Amino acid sequence: MRVLSKIDWLIILTVILSVFSFNTLAIEPKAPDLAAKSYILKDFNSGKVIAELNSDNRIEPASLTKMMSSYVIEHELKNGNISMTDEVKVSEKAWKMPGSRMFIEVNTRVPVEQLIKGIIIQSGNDATVAMAEHIAGTEDAFVSLMNEYARQIGMSGTHFVNSTGLPHKDHYTTAKDLATLVEAVIRDFPEHYQWYSEKEFTFNNIKQYNRNKLLWRDDNVDGVKTGHTESAGYCLAASAEKGGMRLISVVLGTDSERARATESQKLLTFGFRFYETHKLYDSTVSLTNAKIWKGEVEFVPLGIEEDLWITIPRGEYKSLKASISLDAKIVAPAKSGNTYGAVNVTLAGNPLLKRDLVALKDVKNGGFFGGLVDAVKMRFE
Repeated sequence: MRVLSKIDWLIILTVILSVFSFNTLAIEPKAPDLAAKSYILKDFNSGKVIAELNSDNRIEPASLTKMMSSYVIEHELKNGNISMTDEVKVSEKAWKMPGSRMFIEVNTRVPVEQLIKGIIIQSGNDATVAMAEHIAGTEDAFVSLMNEYARQIGMSGTHFVNSTGLPHKDHYTTAKDLATLVEAVIRDFPEHYQWYSEKEFTFNNIKQYNRNKLLWRDDNVDGVKTGHTESAGYCLAASAEKGGMRLISVVLGTDSERARATESQKLLTFGFRFYETHKLYDSTVSLTNAKIWKGEVEFVPLGIEEDLWITIPRGEYKSLKASISLDAKIVAPAKSGNTYGAVNVTLAGNPLLKRDLVALKDVKNGGFFGGLVDAVKMRFE
């Protein structure tokens, strides 16, 4: 039997370490099992889905519907169609709405700002219908706006029938679509997003508390919305920011208020513990200056159209590599926004993502003589 030398042992040890290193980089941690019908966890900036279960399955959104109602209201404010100080007359229909309420009184007038807080913090069905009627005349007309905005932001598995989330066979969405909606709420109207973190609101001498229990449990959580009906179960869309990383979780169909908070906390904790998000490139920065033939200048700056973020397993940033590939020959004229190459990012040698490299400015033709000279040079390139 051959006795292994020190060199033999060194070779074996090197092989073992290399295999162990490869497996460490290739294997991502397993997401926790949740007591929920469907869920999704994703990073806000990179868009990476970290964990999901049945995220494309059709479900009832219950009061998570009100996130879309609030989103429509924000657009109406931005477009100048309504203002925060508008006095909204409360109809009998709004006053009689069943379920969670803000306790507005029929035929009274309530400022828009207070109604918005009643929708977001207290989940008031009465406040939601009052605003829907104020904006569109009828709730049905308002719902058509909800569906149009849903289409615009990419909620392809969603259809709304009412503004409140009361059960209806044709009122449905998905966990993935709700995460898309949360992204839009945070991205498009950051100036009012803080309302989703307020823990209480008092109207008509009645103090009500935000039903999102994570606001009390976790200082990193700053939203977003709860929902519950008998058929939908207990639901929670949450968002939290920690160390510059923002996560969005949607947990649907749990069996209690406690469960929806607990299961959501599991997802968020998992995401922050095992993943990290980095901004690799800004959209406004030139990543390379590419040679351009027959142009008024010699080089055209190339970059990406949107900021590039990546979410990777924690501790693996050192394993990231980026490379740039360019079109064989770029010939003027070049138009800003046109694609002339790509940036490729790998993690431990495995492809991670690819983004187009586009011209950051126009480059016109350089004139007859310059073009003639370049034409000759190109024949020898």
